Amino acid sequence: QVHLQESGPGLVEPSHTLSLTCTVSGDSISTEYRFWNWIRQPPGKGLEWIGYIAYDGDTYYSPSLKSRTSISRNTANITVWLQMVSLKPEDTAVYYCTLDRMEGRSWGQGTQVTVSS
Repeated sequence: QVHLQESGPGLVEPSHTLSLTCTVSGDSISTEYRFWNWIRQPPGKGLEWIGYIAYDGDTYYSPSLKSRTSISRNTANITVWLQMVSLKPEDTAVYYCTLDRMEGRSWGQGTQVTVSS
């Protein structure tokens, strides 16, 4: 059974860079037809898709976040990273790592990120 675990700094100052890690167990990042997503949920709002990295390394981002976002991976250690630059208070949210595959979507538990000085 796949398990996803997000980790990150918790509190980030405005204009700084956010780096989040998703550690994966029970699956392989490079197995075909896997899509590793980052999704967030601001307080009191719905889910917002940020982007994904595919099993072949291709990436695709939300147009509204593309200029500030990068998703990468380490296949050896089964890790997926999210980097977001020039953070704003409205980037405050719970950030989730998810896996899409034939069997459906699996979610991590999420990690809270607060952007504040």
